[in-house]
Amino acid sequence: MKPVVLALATLTLALSACADGGGYGGFGAYSLVRPARTVSVGSGAMTVVAPREWNRASRRGFFEIRQVEDWTLNGPYLDGITFVSGLSDDKRIIRQERKADRQVPKFRANMTAPEVASLIETLYRVEGGSVDWRTLALTPRTFLGAPGFQYDYEHLDSDELWRKGRAVGAVIDGKLWLVMLDAARSHYYPAALPDFEAMVTSAQRRR
Repeated sequence: MKPVVLALATLTLALSACADGGGYGGFGAYSLVRPARTVSVGSGAMTVVAPREWNRASRRGFFEIRQVEDWTLNGPYLDGITFVSGLSDDKRIIRQERKADRQVPKFRANMTAPEVASLIETLYRVEGGSVDWRTLALTPRTFLGAPGFQYDYEHLDSDELWRKGRAVGAVIDGKLWLVMLDAARSHYYPAALPDFEAMVTSAQRRR
């Protein structure tokens, strides 16, 4: 089963569509994240604190990437937060079939912020079906105590819904650390943004 259905351009959907069990729209099982608790995400190398309850996508199945984890508040069609906890050099942020016509580029340890932004755009165009992409801003921002970046963007998908996103991340010791919000531009993005910012601020690396 292809990990993106109906060109829903969120990583949450892309990685959870093949999971078993119940969930939003049949796109996999979820567990509840309790607020105000320190939670390990991805490979466990990063922790965050959620300001309210979120839903954590099941992490099983062929399409699982150990360093990548997805949460949603109202369902993957409407909003999602993706955590990347130390993706290594020469690895992809999403698993693809080797015979896929269009491949998402692999992360490289020497990537600059613009190159990571380009990787994110390609991910959504290839796996999410984005037909129009607009970069709103790419600015320096400290993340996990290291020099990083903030990437703001919006995109129109083949389902004719505009979505908006923000990625905050850094390349530290040759690995990619990232928290990314992607949601329907109208209502859902501004509603989830304060939670996203709180989690970015709370994020810590586990030594």
